[in-house]
Amino acid sequence: MAMNLWVVVPALNEAENLPIVVPSIVAELALLDVDGHVLVIDDGSTDKTREVVADLADRHREVSLISLGRNQGKAPALKIGFERALSEGADVVAMMDADGQDDPAELSLLLARLADGADLVTGARTIRNDRFVKKHTSRLYNGATGLLSGAPGKDFNSGFKVMRADVARHASPMLYGELHRYLTVVAHWLGFRVAEVTVQHHQRLHGKSKYGLARFWRGFVDLVTVRFLMTYENRPSHLFGGIGLASLAAGGLAMGYLFVQKVSGEAIGGRPLLIAAVVLALGGLQLVLFGLLAELVVYVRHRGRA
Repeated sequence: MAMNLWVVVPALNEAENLPIVVPSIVAELALLDVDGHVLVIDDGSTDKTREVVADLADRHREVSLISLGRNQGKAPALKIGFERALSEGADVVAMMDADGQDDPAELSLLLARLADGADLVTGARTIRNDRFVKKHTSRLYNGATGLLSGAPGKDFNSGFKVMRADVARHASPMLYGELHRYLTVVAHWLGFRVAEVTVQHHQRLHGKSKYGLARFWRGFVDLVTVRFLMTYENRPSHLFGGIGLASLAAGGLAMGYLFVQKVSGEAIGGRPLLIAAVVLALGGLQLVLFGLLAELVVYVRHRGRA
């Protein structure tokens, strides 16, 4: 039985590119021994993206469209696409951008690496056809992501990926905000085998990139968010309680020192250390209590699933 492969293509104002990108994906799927489907997620486009894809769907039975009423972002669009693919019995889910920079002809390379034992494979763009600033900020971002996450890879932000259905199913809850760029990191932390295959990166066919320099800084904030969620999702008191106890200990030591000074006859009322000790102690106590409250939330959530 042929593999059920779904290619999810999020699109925002890509009416000029889709008539080229979608047929090329369909043509590549025809060359593979798969039951192929192309699902375009119109992310609230204001151009004729919806009409263009509807026309493509009329001409190609493999093509389908989900049109969102408003722009929700790439991560929610991918999540909707993944859920649709999984509901249709997808064995493998691929994701590609709609700007023409990914080459559908290289889909077979990623699938071959998947067949060799990987659970998620990224098309790594070793040579980027982007603006100077975007190219070098992306390089810095990828280096920092690998260092902080411990996940193997050099191009975490690539929108060209293939993954087994289990990966899409387990990673889908993390697809909100702009966390789609950390799919590889999430899959790695969930215990799946991740890999990269070098692919070509073409120039955008038409239009302008939807991302500016601010995306670079938001990416690091998102990385901290993902690191926290994956590390402390089920044990938040380990983080907040640990910091709180350290703060309590520091405040207690400071108060003990000041007590000895007071007994020795020295005035401590105007010393900054007294204020710092009180703040550390009260702040530490609040963090410990916050950690316990967070643990209660986790407990209630897990009991509700039982």
